[in-house]
Amino acid sequence: MGDTQDWTAAPGAAERARSVLATAWSCAVTAGGAREEYVGAHSVTDGGAVRLAVPDDSSLLTEAVCAPRQEPSAVLEFADVAPVPVRGRIRARLHLAGRLVPDRGTLLFRPTRVVLRQPSGAVVVDLDEFAAARPDPLAEAEARLLTHLADAHPDAVERLTRLVRPESLHAATRVVPLAVDRHGMTLRIEGTRAHGDVRLPFHTPADDVGQLAERIHALLAQAGAALCPRALQRQRADGDG
Repeated sequence: MGDTQDWTAAPGAAERARSVLATAWSCAVTAGGAREEYVGAHSVTDGGAVRLAVPDDSSLLTEAVCAPRQEPSAVLEFADVAPVPVRGRIRARLHLAGRLVPDRGTLLFRPTRVVLRQPSGAVVVDLDEFAAARPDPLAEAEARLLTHLADAHPDAVERLTRLVRPESLHAATRVVPLAVDRHGMTLRIEGTRAHGDVRLPFHTPADDVGQLAERIHALLAQAGAALCPRALQRQRADGDG
């Protein structure tokens, strides 16, 4: 998969990890051989520590008190799920190993190892970079933006495919917006049996939703003079028939 632009800026691993952490609604916690799932129970400090609000009878409280000092006592797992329904909807998984300690009626988790797993592979994130990083400024709004684009502006998504190399659209049956961040947008191209992703980078980063609208309009203007790739045209014609 590819696109017509040479600049392929994308979030670094630490920023990507913090974005996953900031937007995930649920987390799985493994401690002492037991695994528990929590929904809407965590918050994140500026330094990347995770605060968990757990029931008084949770086994995690016992693990936090009894775990040997200076040893990792838990693993937290977060999933980054694409807002728009697609094949292979998990975009990334974040694994944090570290210690849970009781703190002001909650459990405070400080990571000692951070691993970001994406389709391109797993990356061990530097702890100092993770602590200093901030989530992408569009992360909190991404789900709303992508679902609106897919549902209300399919014509715009179609126009964006004109920036995609024709060979990447061979046998394509569906194209949807998979992700967006301050650096660019990613399209998911689905065929009958396989799928792939194409990155459309912005000419400069977008720091808020207003700037994002400008960046998308710039991409649409760039696509304006291009013709719809024949491979996608044929697929649409077959579908209409």
